[in-house]
Amino acid sequence: MGPRGQDDEQDGQRVARREDGRRTAGGEADGRSTGTAPDASPAPSAPAPSPPGATPSSAAPSGAAPSPSGAVSSCGDERVAAVRRAGALGRLWRGRARLTLGASLLAVALTGGAIALGADRVPASAPVSVGAADPGILGGGDLDASVAALQTHLRSQPKDAGAWATLALAYVEQARTKGDPSRYPRAEQALRRSLSLAPDGDQALAGRAALAAARHDFEDALAFADTALRRNPYSERALSSRIDALVELGRYADAAEAAKTADARRPGVPVFTRYAYVRELRGDVTTARRVLEQALSAAGSPGDTAYVATQLGQLAWNQGDHKTALGCYARALAADDGYLPALEGRARARAASGDRAGAITDMETVVARSPLPGPLVELGELYEARGAAGDRARARRQYALVGAWTALARANGVDADLDTALAAADHGDKRAALRAARAEWARRHTVHTADALAWALHVNGRDAEALPYARRATATGYRNAVFRYHRGVIELATGHRAAGRASLASALALNPGFSPLGAARAREALEGAE
Repeated sequence: MGPRGQDDEQDGQRVARREDGRRTAGGEADGRSTGTAPDASPAPSAPAPSPPGATPSSAAPSGAAPSPSGAVSSCGDERVAAVRRAGALGRLWRGRARLTLGASLLAVALTGGAIALGADRVPASAPVSVGAADPGILGGGDLDASVAALQTHLRSQPKDAGAWATLALAYVEQARTKGDPSRYPRAEQALRRSLSLAPDGDQALAGRAALAAARHDFEDALAFADTALRRNPYSERALSSRIDALVELGRYADAAEAAKTADARRPGVPVFTRYAYVRELRGDVTTARRVLEQALSAAGSPGDTAYVATQLGQLAWNQGDHKTALGCYARALAADDGYLPALEGRARARAASGDRAGAITDMETVVARSPLPGPLVELGELYEARGAAGDRARARRQYALVGAWTALARANGVDADLDTALAAADHGDKRAALRAARAEWARRHTVHTADALAWALHVNGRDAEALPYARRATATGYRNAVFRYHRGVIELATGHRAAGRASLASALALNPGFSPLGAARAREALEGAE
């Protein structure tokens, strides 16, 4: 499915006009559940209200200077100092909040935000997109303290259904940030407790959708989100989880409609970022960037700033604009210096910019705190690319840890087939990679599962079978250099030499540093095909 072309550009222009009009009028729209009119443009509208007690981040002015690639960036260096001051104030507020849990912490923890896509994005894989916890409270360095405070509160108030739902979402966030799937059963138990106390509690009903998505059970995530929305049509978390589930099921047109509905009901940062990703998947990078810049200007806390700036960095990275990406990650880390998705993104951008030592340092920090498959594979490849004494053994240890994480994930109810397929195809058991890719494709047809299956078939010598999947992975217009690289290699292997050369050249033109090892192999394949 490709972008809608002129209609989408008009949608994007309406976004900018509508947001500029609000700023000119002198203040933000209220952004409560009324949202925009149901028949409004599908682009995001007004920012949602900030969490109580949050510190505003610096807004992104409309006149940001273009980057060398022509992209307009809201992540310029001139704002980093201001954001760092806002981040420091936010961390001070969070430190005080630990001492007095109260109703305000529970409310803030449930106001929205989303698990960052970047943490689970390896260059060839799909993000695990699921709303889980407010990044400014539960997603930062105080997550463990917040969980402890919730547990203390529930020991004295065990019938607080809302607190149980919040604790469940905090466990989901811990599982993501720590790379520890054993937290998911705890989340499930907390949700059951919440629903036993309040069977129709929309927080817990929406929490079931978030947990199912975190476990990669996207069919159930969609069903749970629909159930929650029947109870509360304006649940931000359920609306967001519904978009996530549709994206991860490959139902991109339905996801676009879901984003339009969510914007009409609960406009704000969580919906803005999801809308942008739906546009990016359809090749509309211009609208995706504009909407993310709008989301950054609406960010009401250091956590939101870190989250959205990281998404802008990821978007710039995908277009090969490494300088802009580094600026966005700097802004994210100024807001929250412990934000792992930004640190992971900075590692990739540093590697692509020639700073391999800095990239390795960053990625080592990431895997030490969150040993997820994407960063583990990336660090292993960085070691291989460096080629110093002992690096090959270091790389093998990283790849072996992917298998350990996968076993732990499956033991705790997580479908890890896509992670297995992506890692094993290049660095493990090729037959296991193909089994996992086939299993994942049987569950959902996305551009990411199509690419994973194509590559798994290729490494098993089944290129003729792989080619239709490689073409399908690139059919929506999604600008992904790894997908183009995989397609080019498969095209060359099947005798489509002109097409293969074009695909490889396109991958390198889009993002010449897309992978520590893959980019070099793409150049070698292109030179060999001349």
